[in-house]
Amino acid sequence: MTVSTSDLALAHALADAAGAAIRPLFRAEFGLEMKGDDSPVTRADREAESAMRRLLAAERPRDGVHGEEEGTSEGTSGRQWVLDPIDGTRAFIAGRPIFGTLIALMDGGFPVLGIIDQPILRERWVGMAGRATELNGQPARTRACRELKDALLATTSPALFADDELHAFEHLDAAVRSTVLGGDCYNYACLASGHLDVVVESGLKLHDFAALVPVVEGAGGVMCDWAGDPLHAGSVGQVIAAGDAARVEDILDALACRGH
Repeated sequence: MTVSTSDLALAHALADAAGAAIRPLFRAEFGLEMKGDDSPVTRADREAESAMRRLLAAERPRDGVHGEEEGTSEGTSGRQWVLDPIDGTRAFIAGRPIFGTLIALMDGGFPVLGIIDQPILRERWVGMAGRATELNGQPARTRACRELKDALLATTSPALFADDELHAFEHLDAAVRSTVLGGDCYNYACLASGHLDVVVESGLKLHDFAALVPVVEGAGGVMCDWAGDPLHAGSVGQVIAAGDAARVEDILDALACRGH
C-alpha cells in the first residue's frame, strides 16, 4: 500500500487533536482510575482517544479503528487505524514527559505509517513505508553498533516479563554494555534518533507496538518478534527493536529464543 499525502496529513491531525486533549491535564487534575486489569487510566487517555476517533469518523468513516480505551470498530476499507492515546500512563501520572501518543495505519495486517508524539516536549517522530523517518521535520537515524557488548539496551520494566522471558532478558542484559529501565514508547523514539541501540519487551498489545515499526525501520533500524519474524496484527507481543540490523542475530542468540 502507498501511504497518501492525505493519510499523512490526517495522522498529523490525529496527533494534534490528542495533544490538545492531553496538555491541559498534564501535572493537573487528570482523574485517575484503575481498569479491570489493574492498569491506570486517566481523563487524558480517554479524552485524547475520543478526540482522535471523532476525527476519524469524519474523515475516514470506512476505515477500521482499534484503540486502547474504546476497543475495535470494524471498517470496510481493509485499512485500520491503531491508537494508543497515552503509551506510558504511569509516566504521565508521575509528571514525567516520557510518554507518547501512538498512531498507526495498518494495511493487510501490517503497519505502514506510524507516529510517536510526545505532546509536552512537542517532539514528533513520523515513519512511513518508503520514506525516511523524521523528527519534527528533520531526518532521524539510528546509530551503528559494532558489537553487542557495546550496546545500550532499554526496557520498560523486567517485572513485565514472564519467568522464562525474564531469564532470556537477563542473558541479554549480561551481554550488553548497559541497560536503561523505564521509557515505554519513548525508548523506541530515542533508538530511532540514535540514542539507544536495542529495546526488548514482551506482553505488548497491537496498540503498543504498531506505530513503532514504521518509525524505527524508517530510521534504519529493524523491528521483529523474539523469533526474528516481522511484527504484524497477529504478533504475540514479544518485541525487539535494533538500531543496527547487523546486531539482530546477536540479540536473538543472546535471548536464546530462536525457534520459539
